[in-house]
Amino acid sequence: MQNPAFIWLSLLACLAVIGVAGVKLSRYGDIIAEKTGMSRGWVGLILLATVTSLPEMATGLTAVTVAQAPDIAVGDLLGSCVFNLLIIVVLDFLYRKESIYTRAHQGNVLSAGYGIALIGFAGLNLLLYRDGTFPSIGHVGLYTPVILLLYLLAMRSLYRYEQEQVSEYVEDRAELYPDTSLKQAVRGYAMAAMAVVAAGIWLPFIAKDLAVVMAWEQSFVGTLFVAAITSAPEVVVTVAALRMGAVDLAIGNLFGSNMFNIVLLAIDDLAYLPGPLLADVSLTHATSAFSAMMMSGLAVVGLVLRPQSRVFRTVSWISLLLLVIYLLNTLFLYLHGQ
Repeated sequence: MQNPAFIWLSLLACLAVIGVAGVKLSRYGDIIAEKTGMSRGWVGLILLATVTSLPEMATGLTAVTVAQAPDIAVGDLLGSCVFNLLIIVVLDFLYRKESIYTRAHQGNVLSAGYGIALIGFAGLNLLLYRDGTFPSIGHVGLYTPVILLLYLLAMRSLYRYEQEQVSEYVEDRAELYPDTSLKQAVRGYAMAAMAVVAAGIWLPFIAKDLAVVMAWEQSFVGTLFVAAITSAPEVVVTVAALRMGAVDLAIGNLFGSNMFNIVLLAIDDLAYLPGPLLADVSLTHATSAFSAMMMSGLAVVGLVLRPQSRVFRTVSWISLLLLVIYLLNTLFLYLHGQ
């Protein structure tokens, strides 16, 4: 058995690599947006959301192929959806001027709604595929093409909405990076992405060893530790966007990442050859799916209701409920993970 201290240090090393690369990704992504003339709102929803999900992609593909740890792959993706919504609580606490919900544009409700639909569909199929009799296409579940189609439809409608609302969704800014060329930005972006992927490939093996030495279930390790670490770029990018005053960029990145996480679930299903991925994992992952749905629903309530008061001058009551659901989800997985 490996030394527990070495495993924990390896986990922290992964966190450090992903955190540093996440800062670079956000910076170079912003430069690419500036040099190409793309809307920064669209960059937050699509480009940054996709890029910050690179650890989940690398970790998931490695977990379902080389490591043969499907529970870590699914736990990572659904756990990341829950963790991303927890980041809203952090943003609400850090943004002292007013509640984060009063500042964020209500257009984020559309991406949150699509996220609820995608996460809910994944949770439903976790239940449908439990007895192993639900039909599939070879080793691929029927849910995979539906997820991919729904995501493409979501991107199409979100793009149209963003085009219509572009003047409200994101503010034009003066050139911030006059000394960096598009070529330099693309090169730096690619190098940071490779660092994130490398750390993501290493991560599931560390998580598998951690589950053994700590006598924890893989579903719990995947949902709590792996999901938190692979969500490090989301934390870095959203906090950086908040400090720039780009609240919509931060919120859009989180909802966009959740949608892309479910797409990665479909990609992992394609790579998992023994059969449909959701038929071969713990049913407790459905708890994370439904927790993410509840948290997304509360975020929508916050974006529409726009509560201005704070509980003991910390966060709004919406954020407090988000935190409670996250803690209950973690407790349930720890107690009942299989």
